[in-house]
Amino acid sequence: MAQEIADRRDIDFVIWEQMNGEEVLKYDVFKDFNRKTCDMIITEARKLAIREMLPTLQEGDKQGVRFENGVVRVPDSFHRIRQLLLEGEWNNLMVPTDMHGQGAPPLVASAAVEYFMGGNWAALSYASMGNGTAEMIHSYGTEEQKELYVKNLVSGKWAGTMLLTESQAGSDVGALETSAVRNDDGSYLLTGNKIFITNGEHDLCENIIHPVLARIEGDPPGTKGISIFIVPKYLVNDDGSLGERNDIVCTGTEEKHGIHASATCSLALGSKGKCIGYLLGEEQKGMRIMFNMMNGARMATGLQGLAYASSAYMLAVNYARQRKQGRDLLETFNPEAPPVPIIRHPDVRRNLLWMKSIVDGIRSFFYYTTLCRTKAAAAATEEERTKYLDLYDLMTPLIKDYLAVFGYEVCVQAMQVYGGAGYCKDYPVEQYARDCKIASIYEGTSGIQAMDLLGRKIGMKKGAVFMDFLGEMQKTADEAAGIAGLEEYGAELGKAIGQLGGIAMQLGKTARSAEVKIAFAHSLPFLEAMGDVIMAWMLVWRGITASRKLEKGAKKKDVSFYNGQIKTMAFFMDTVMPETYGKMSAIEKMSPAAIDIDDDGFGGI
Repeated sequence: MAQEIADRRDIDFVIWEQMNGEEVLKYDVFKDFNRKTCDMIITEARKLAIREMLPTLQEGDKQGVRFENGVVRVPDSFHRIRQLLLEGEWNNLMVPTDMHGQGAPPLVASAAVEYFMGGNWAALSYASMGNGTAEMIHSYGTEEQKELYVKNLVSGKWAGTMLLTESQAGSDVGALETSAVRNDDGSYLLTGNKIFITNGEHDLCENIIHPVLARIEGDPPGTKGISIFIVPKYLVNDDGSLGERNDIVCTGTEEKHGIHASATCSLALGSKGKCIGYLLGEEQKGMRIMFNMMNGARMATGLQGLAYASSAYMLAVNYARQRKQGRDLLETFNPEAPPVPIIRHPDVRRNLLWMKSIVDGIRSFFYYTTLCRTKAAAAATEEERTKYLDLYDLMTPLIKDYLAVFGYEVCVQAMQVYGGAGYCKDYPVEQYARDCKIASIYEGTSGIQAMDLLGRKIGMKKGAVFMDFLGEMQKTADEAAGIAGLEEYGAELGKAIGQLGGIAMQLGKTARSAEVKIAFAHSLPFLEAMGDVIMAWMLVWRGITASRKLEKGAKKKDVSFYNGQIKTMAFFMDTVMPETYGKMSAIEKMSPAAIDIDDDGFGGI
């Protein structure tokens, strides 16, 4: 059977060969898992995704969500999918055991989720979004709050959300107007309106727990004055049973470009003056608490981009093998020559190899960042913990945006392989492209991630974290330089690392000057260039791993796979990295044009 959603051989390569996942299984926290168990988890996840979830993908897109008398109804087939996910406890595979989850190694759980997202992201999100809500409550809640909410959220019995955005307060969260007034019993009455709330209302479970950002009456303006509250759809009694309906209602759902099966809701709090919420953590610490969930959400968004890209590429490469169109280029003038599969045509091959290089690179990038978080959690020393946690924090805005943007571009190029057929709804690549576009927008747009990278992450610990990151990449460049056949690629990676470091210093210096706006006008190109260099790192690392395997005498069935890794690396280094040098050269010029142009100069008046 042709590969679907994701290339299992490549996932195994990344986890067990490139990332040396069996070393991770030696951590005490994973003592109940071994290689055989992990392989079985991925195999069963793949079966569920392909056999049960994937057939509902287009059905869910066509049916969409329905808003009827204040109730949001999801596509009919999603009820069974949710039941299957919950029965197998797939929804909490990565959640730690002390939160009532499965505690699976994140590398392995990520592989399962990659399949589920490619199979039907919307269906998965209804079942798993409560984990982020549960994590916040587990980390910052009182013992009573943990007892009431965490287990039911992690089990999927209840769902969870995040209520942040308002019509006047999107990226500028500090402009929110939702207010909270203290009650004598310690609870709060909330009043306000929230928009763009993913899965804010639906008919899949008995209760939805909403973490809500709001300002307590009298607290200062801006982000410093924001607190966060637990607002259940149905109030929860002390014994855990459900009480009366809370005063939080859905006022409508958005008609969107993609993800039609996901309910994007507008919610009104306190329209009757009776919306009850409970403070989570300390007053005026809402933003810090919310970011505990946000980093996880940004990683999940990056994985969403990877899953869509992988699925679209798998479809495109299989279509290219099957679709016969045109003669072989060397037989152009031979009217007797038979048509050949389009994978034989040079430009189709170039396009496919570009897509493969992106999918391979971003998969390794995501799993590496996941591994950093795992190593930080399992670190034996504070120094080691800090090292990997800092790397994880540095990578997060890149994971979120680079994987989202280039994941979408892979989907677009997959449509190109199909030609006109790919633009039709008969083929799912069209849906993957529509669904993927949101990934670069929600959880912070591309520009927001670029501002975070330049304004916060590059300067962490006076630049020491960034320099350590460059050092990690340089180790790979040095190793490649000592392997026959990879020498030039090791040198090329080293050159790119050096130029990236120089540009970072220039941007940082400019950002600390009166020309700060000019620096931030180049922050997104910098994010993309840094992402490109990381991709080169990951692909050279793959090339090293494959070369070592070939040196030791790989099995016959693996030879083509390993050679494919080396060719993919060569393609990216030879054809994409020259473009990256152009991006970096453009940043070095530090053009002020975008800042200096008059507002009227943009035209359209």
